[in-house]
Amino acid sequence: MIAQVKKIQSKEFETLFRDHRKDVFKDDFSYLVRGVLSEQELEKVFSLRINDTKKIHLAAFNDQSEFVGWSWGFQVDNFRYYMCNSAVLEPYRKKGIYTQLLKEHVHEAKNLGFQEVFSRHNASNNSVLIPKLKFGFVIKSLEIDDIFGALVILSYFTNPTRRKIFDMRTGQIKMDAELKEIFQI
Repeated sequence: MIAQVKKIQSKEFETLFRDHRKDVFKDDFSYLVRGVLSEQELEKVFSLRINDTKKIHLAAFNDQSEFVGWSWGFQVDNFRYYMCNSAVLEPYRKKGIYTQLLKEHVHEAKNLGFQEVFSRHNASNNSVLIPKLKFGFVIKSLEIDDIFGALVILSYFTNPTRRKIFDMRTGQIKMDAELKEIFQI
């Protein structure tokens, strides 16, 4: 038998997918993200599907209004935000400025509705890795890049249930009643 492949409308596809997903993926150990998001989070995530890429640009200034650092990033998709680049000028380092930029940047991305804020860093850049890990970022993966070399990919989950699922997936915690319900176990 030769299958006929044809284009169908999104609504028809969604119905077919919804009706058959559980049968096809019955042994799959995944979950639907929308099942753990609040109505407000869902509304924000869906609003981020607009083709207008969201960007955040932050600048830090000292008490004399002198520029001392920056942080910027951009939307990757309607769930993930890439915190691309941050820096503090040499004389102002180790004074908590980077942590202030980090807090504000994550706050802004979360307010826009992003579920995950991620960043890529040189594997030995402890001046960035340590504050981000202390803030709640987790190591998600490693990457070898031809431009930057060995990179650590860090992610911050703005939804606490998604963070809990990540911790369970990595073996950090055991599955509890809430997670069993999500995974329908």
